[in-house]
Order: sequence, then C-alpha cells, then structure tokens
Amino acid sequence: QVQLVESGGGLVQPGGSLRLSCAASGSILSIYIMGWYRQAPGKQRELVARILSGGSINYAVSVKGRFTISRDNAKNTVYLQMNSLKPEDTAVYYCNARRHVADPGSWGQGTQVTVSS
Repeated sequence: QVQLVESGGGLVQPGGSLRLSCAASGSILSIYIMGWYRQAPGKQRELVARILSGGSINYAVSVKGRFTISRDNAKNTVYLQMNSLKPEDTAVYYCNARRHVADPGSWGQGTQVTVSS
C-alpha cells in the first residue's frame, strides 16, 4: 500500500503560478506511474500529467506548455509546477500512484487550486 500526501494548493490570480507536491510513503518500490489528476465541480476527474518510472511524461493537451511534472526520487516526492494559470484550472488536484496502467492505485486527499482575480 502506498500513502500519498499532497500540498501546495491555494488561491492565485490568473497568470500566476503554484507548485504542488505529493509525498509518497509505504510500498514505494512498487510504483510504476505517478500522476496528477484534477476534478472541477460538476466534472469528471481528468488526468493532468503523469510520469512513469522510466522517465516518460504525458500531459493533458490543456496544460501542455504551462505545467511541468517532475520527481525527486531521494525525497519520494512528485511535483507539479503550474504556470500561466487560468480560471479553468480551478479544481481539486489529486495525486495518484499506480503499480501498472490498469491499476486504480492509491490516491491522496486532494488539494484545492483556485484561480481567480
């Protein structure tokens, strides 16, 4: 079992930046994919970005060029740097860790990101 704790959310003006962190503990050697998802009110949860153990990275089209996912293996932590934030980025952001693609994996508690003037 993997435990995930997110931090770094908050209120930011349009065009601003935030960095989210996701600290993993437990059976971390079993993790193959770590990703960030988000869920806005009334919408389904969607993939924002993910990073595989071999280093491959995928981004949602809506955030490509603005968001960067990275990891620090020594700290067992994955980051999501979010730049040029837009009101439509407002959502609860969740960290996810999977053993393989079909594994629903473990989820963090979520962190709220609100982009508003």
